[in-house]
Amino acid sequence: MAVQIRNDINELLLEEEIGDDLHEKLVSTQLVEEQQEIKYHFGEAVLRETFFDGYHIFTGDASVYENLHVNATEAIPAVSLLFMVRGHFNTNVGHERQRLFGSLEHNLYYNPGGVENAHILKQENLAAVGMNFSKERFLQLAENNGRILDMLGNNVAGNRPIILNKKSNHPITARMLMILDEIRNCQFLGGHKKLYLQSKVIELLALQCEQQEQAESLQKERFALSASDKEKIFFARDYLLNQMQSPPSLTELSRAAGLNEFKLKNGFKQVFDNTVFGYLNDHKMEYARQLLQSAVQSVTQIAEQLGFSSVQHFSTAFRKKFGVSPVKLRNA
Repeated sequence: MAVQIRNDINELLLEEEIGDDLHEKLVSTQLVEEQQEIKYHFGEAVLRETFFDGYHIFTGDASVYENLHVNATEAIPAVSLLFMVRGHFNTNVGHERQRLFGSLEHNLYYNPGGVENAHILKQENLAAVGMNFSKERFLQLAENNGRILDMLGNNVAGNRPIILNKKSNHPITARMLMILDEIRNCQFLGGHKKLYLQSKVIELLALQCEQQEQAESLQKERFALSASDKEKIFFARDYLLNQMQSPPSLTELSRAAGLNEFKLKNGFKQVFDNTVFGYLNDHKMEYARQLLQSAVQSVTQIAEQLGFSSVQHFSTAFRKKFGVSPVKLRNA
């Protein structure tokens, strides 16, 4: 794969050929695992990759110290699932128009041309998780597995570019975040690790397709949401999460976002496939799970940080969401 990285004034910062053995690793029946720590004056990153049986799983954490423009030529076109956990960048994802990936967004795409461009603004602590399927592996998974996968499979078989959600990226759900975290922290080894990771990747693919089907089925029933209103819905989401410890009422949130309550509630359901406070609760629970696993704060401190009136209320909400108490999760 050939990679070029330039800055805003078109200076060539990096040009290199990487991954000449990509196909060999992708089709390997043995687990191939690699980790790279990359440091340049324009940015640094830690990349972890796993290859086996037509699957390629990668996780990346990066900081970018100036605006970058990346051009990459893929040696082997693949069907890609991209989950932007934190940060944002623009990419053409195999199409003529640029697509912005923001925090907690995901999509699926296939780029038969093998050329991708990405524009990454200066920012710190980007985090992304992605999966690539070889064409053959994806077609095996797509066959007779639902309308969405049939449609995607037909296009891939015909070597036509695809993108799951053409209008915008879908939001990453709480369940998806859990799976992404499980992938990043997998403790299995060898063949058991292959089996475990394969099950997680297939589950993410199923969740993506289910989310797309639900969006399409509800589209006819939903009112039209203008681009301006959609921006206000995203503002309301960010405002709500920033006030997580003491969240505003619907009236206060709608006033801050410049929307009436009806449009706020229905717009939130349309954009995030969740109610306003259902979304807040999912975010709280996922954040609590991460804090518990980090083992830095006590359960009491976490409950207070998330705005729960008592540890008991926090424990009840956590058990309802994940089926296990905070203490048991920490001790697992």
